[in-house]
Amino acid sequence: MVSVQLRPGGTHRVLAGHCWVYDNEVGKVAGSPADGSVVKLLDPRGRFLGVGFYNGQSQIRVRLLSRQSDDIDTDFLRARLTAAWAYRQKLGLDTACCRVVASEADLLPGLILDRYDDTLVLQTLTLGMDQRKAELVALLSDLLRPRAIIERNDAPIRKHEGLPVVSGVLQGDSGGRVRVEFCGLKFDLNLLDGHKTGFYLDQQMNYTRVAALASGKRVLDTFSYMGGFALFCAKAGAASVLGVEIDADNVAAAQANAAANGLADRVEFREQNAFDFLAAAVKAGDRYDLIVLDPPSFTRSRANVPEAARGYKEIHLRALKMLEPGGVLATFCCSHHVSRELFEQIVADAAGDTRRDVRLLERLSQSPDHPILPAVPETEYLKGAILQVM
Repeated sequence: MVSVQLRPGGTHRVLAGHCWVYDNEVGKVAGSPADGSVVKLLDPRGRFLGVGFYNGQSQIRVRLLSRQSDDIDTDFLRARLTAAWAYRQKLGLDTACCRVVASEADLLPGLILDRYDDTLVLQTLTLGMDQRKAELVALLSDLLRPRAIIERNDAPIRKHEGLPVVSGVLQGDSGGRVRVEFCGLKFDLNLLDGHKTGFYLDQQMNYTRVAALASGKRVLDTFSYMGGFALFCAKAGAASVLGVEIDADNVAAAQANAAANGLADRVEFREQNAFDFLAAAVKAGDRYDLIVLDPPSFTRSRANVPEAARGYKEIHLRALKMLEPGGVLATFCCSHHVSRELFEQIVADAAGDTRRDVRLLERLSQSPDHPILPAVPETEYLKGAILQVM
């Protein structure tokens, strides 16, 4: 097996438990590894650290798979997939719709697998995983017995691995449309379209946690997508619910989901840019008891964090101005480039600028089927908080 040796100097993150080696951290390469092949990783003194996928086209040159001298073969992949599924089954969550494999967090870098009832949605975001896609499909068919397996390899991050952007049905018979029951509500989804793999499975626990605060309240759900928070709040007995979403197809889907759950008369969805809506609502003097801010990621690179911070502050300024005394703000950030500390500082700065005192009621995170490795901070991407205006 070809070996890749770390550059001398400093304590490398791999020694502390991380699994990435950047191109500027490589000291020397013994041999000519093919992109996507498995290589041995050595420390600067030549000691064995593990084995991982190699890709000379990527800034992340090596992604560690194992700290043992394992053969990365079918048995290895089967064992990792089986362990990932067994972990989800022990969580006490609804595994009919859940994340089955979460890339580095399940020690399978670049592999994302979501389950929507009898349909699986697969993403292979690294070259090494993509080259093993047929093998993975065969293993998953045996492990989970799905009706169909869809690939949603349309994420732009694949371009950094030298991979094309594609989507389609890998196995079985599916037009992409499914109706699933998620935490007690029905959702019609198009798994060949839409955000992520079709839905925000990482909010599973947060939907119900926020809805528990909605009874009798006037609720505003911004960046509503297909109505997740809005519908759960309506079901929980909110006095009124307004969902704001910029995409017309998502608004139509949210309205259809409301009807499917018998909530059409209790929730309204409006097609509008959330920034524009918030600005107009503040000017009009609109007031709410519970506001949800769940925007898409404002940055996909560290270089754009300052610009993203301004966007996050703007929506918090406007939301805080519209909350009644005692009102609640449920807010989320899904960019791993924005740390929890920075996110909470943005909220604090917005509260200060609006001269409103807020107390932190609860910190929220991604559902536990999206596990977090402390040594790999990139696995903790979803940060949330519930705050109350005093």
